[in-house]
Amino acid sequence: MIETDEIEVLLEEAAARHGYDFTGYARASIRRRIETFYIKGRFRSFDEMKQRLMSEPGYFFHFVEEITVNVTEMFRDTSFYKCLRQDIVPVLATYPFIRIWHAGCSTGEEVYSMAILLKEANLLHKSILYATDINQSVLEKAKTGIFPVSTMRLNSENYIKSGGQFDFSTYYHANYNNAKFDHSLSERMIFANHNLTSDSSFNEFQLILCRNVMIYFNKELQAKVTVLFDKSLESLGFLALGNKETLRFSPINNFYKQVDSKEKIWRKTR
Repeated sequence: MIETDEIEVLLEEAAARHGYDFTGYARASIRRRIETFYIKGRFRSFDEMKQRLMSEPGYFFHFVEEITVNVTEMFRDTSFYKCLRQDIVPVLATYPFIRIWHAGCSTGEEVYSMAILLKEANLLHKSILYATDINQSVLEKAKTGIFPVSTMRLNSENYIKSGGQFDFSTYYHANYNNAKFDHSLSERMIFANHNLTSDSSFNEFQLILCRNVMIYFNKELQAKVTVLFDKSLESLGFLALGNKETLRFSPINNFYKQVDSKEKIWRKTR
């Protein structure tokens, strides 16, 4: 068992040395992931692991890849995407140009889902989808638009349940074990590294999605990130969170109104 003070020292030194600040992550969650990394690495001591992480940037980036959570699927939570399709996309259609930010985009399933929604609404041509993550490895994977063909059945089912009307296979080409999504989707995407804990706002958006990311943050970091989103969102823009996340106790709560009683989508009122 790793001591609590050892984890605190590791997180502080990682922020100072490499610029990756995990000090605001929920301690129970970050402890489990560090302990798993420690066991898999078969280190003789915690100091040995810390020394290697601090002295080898390449190995530290491997550490970042291992401890950041990347679990997602296309059209995940189908009622959420149905709400986007029916209530949010028609509002976005009224803008001359649409800017959307997927914060914590992971391997890209969510941003490709959004691109399909926009394409079916004939809005993709006037949209830019910014997809960011702290994990460079998953960003590189997302850029390819290639996903395991074994996941396409579930993705297709989610797509239909979310209100999709077409054959989902028209959006990708299957080749052996992989499915590559059409270039017309990815050409409207910009992938970039962005750290929610330390980086600032970089544009003004009509829709920001950050789903199932802040559940791993402590309350102070959650508050900081919601303020970042507020600064990045146009007046009357939309903010979408995961189904276990809320704005209720955030510093920006009074300036937002929930769009749907069941879905975690808010509209900026000021």
